Amino acid sequence: MKKIVLASGNPGKLREFAQLLATCDFEVLPQSAFNVPEADEPHCTFVENALAKARHAAQLTGMPALADDSGLCIAALGGAPGVYSARYGGEPKSDERNNQKMVAALQGQSDRRAHYVAVLVFVRHADDPQPIVVEGEWHGEIIDTPRGAGGFGYDPYFLVPDLKQTAAEISAEEKNKRSHRGKALALLIERLKQGA
Repeated sequence: MKKIVLASGNPGKLREFAQLLATCDFEVLPQSAFNVPEADEPHCTFVENALAKARHAAQLTGMPALADDSGLCIAALGGAPGVYSARYGGEPKSDERNNQKMVAALQGQSDRRAHYVAVLVFVRHADDPQPIVVEGEWHGEIIDTPRGAGGFGYDPYFLVPDLKQTAAEISAEEKNKRSHRGKALALLIERLKQGA
């Protein structure tokens, strides 16, 4: 199996990526296994942040690296919280504060359209001139009262209109098929199977 370092310390992401990429004969290892510190994410776009994280992990390990940057974009808020989704309510990160700030910002707004975005970047080495970049989106709308015990982050407030359920109410299997990260991963796997 070929080894890839995942530029993340998130155990949920590691499990998800490892399981799906095993089908392409890749073993996914967390950057923490190599004592790689979190990379800075100073950019205002998902793709720039993901590329910075992937190059950082590849540089410090000498291995191919995979990174993702994702978040929630709300139409009525001009795309916010966007790349600041994890820290929207301030530091330290807090899902509860993020959700409170989002609900408050949407008070009186009739346009509740929102979408999750995930950008994945795969680099073969730190200076890879042609990284693989894939993107997935998941469209829905924001509700004021949370529903469901599954998922994390903004999921209890993210309504999937055709299911009439929030992302926190649907099964993990259904979420993986529909979600931004699931769609992006499917595209990445397709590219990797083509021998990219």
